[in-house]
Amino acid sequence: MDYIERNYQLIKERMIEQMENSFVIGRNLVETELDTGLFNFIIKPIVKSFYDYWAKNDAREGTLKQINLTLEAGKKLLLNGNSNDIFNEILNESFPKYLEADQTTRQCSRHHKNYKKLKQASKETFINYLKEVVKLLGITDEVDNYGDLCRLAFPSKEVAKQNLMKQLDFTDQGIKIVENDIGILKIPMGKKIIVKALRKGFEQTKEEFLKALNDTYNNK
Repeated sequence: MDYIERNYQLIKERMIEQMENSFVIGRNLVETELDTGLFNFIIKPIVKSFYDYWAKNDAREGTLKQINLTLEAGKKLLLNGNSNDIFNEILNESFPKYLEADQTTRQCSRHHKNYKKLKQASKETFINYLKEVVKLLGITDEVDNYGDLCRLAFPSKEVAKQNLMKQLDFTDQGIKIVENDIGILKIPMGKKIIVKALRKGFEQTKEEFLKALNDTYNNK
């Protein structure tokens, strides 16, 4: 099934592009937050070093693992009939690995009272993410790019936006859990700065995703 491999590569390229863009946004926002506090000049080198190391190593490696896991799970679903039983089987098999690579939960304590809520938000994100990937992978029509793939998988902008907002809502839930009690973070210093940057980064990324969606459906 050549179309699956073609779609796989188009989706992967787009996901990696979004990942790299998120790192740039995060770095800029961390820098901005560090320039506003009275004593931030003291911890600025520590937080910047932590973010740079995290983005170049743990975050990139973990996010790439999540991308590959989701694509492989979606491919396996398509090849095995995509029934509810198969979906649940692959979900149970893949989610623990997805969670292990998740960048939000990896920076949080598993012993914290809110960790289970964070884990559930991550699971809902993965489920929705997987369903979306299956639709994209299953397109058999001729396509030239990721935009073509989206327009075929989600025939109208309204349907595509509804799906995007659902995915963003799950991400928002996870961020709110951290915001409500930053003690869940294992980061030794600069927790407030990291959380503020996380929130602003999410809002900025949300705007960019909505703009990209409009471009996809308005400029076809």
